[in-house]
Amino acid sequence: MGSLAWLLIPLFAAIGAAIWGSWAARDRTQGDISELAGYARFREAMDNDRAQRQAMHSGSDAV
Repeated sequence: MGSLAWLLIPLFAAIGAAIWGSWAARDRTQGDISELAGYARFREAMDNDRAQRQAMHSGSDAV
């Protein structure tokens, strides 16, 4: 009976490794779309902020 327990340990480890491997290899492209959209909004906001700062600096030079 003890030898059966020692044989079951690698079996459970192999099953666990298969489950983890399938989880690690899952398709995660669906989340990338929202991430890229958020990054595009961030870049647009930074460009707008940069344009506003440049407009403020050019206005102060004229005075």
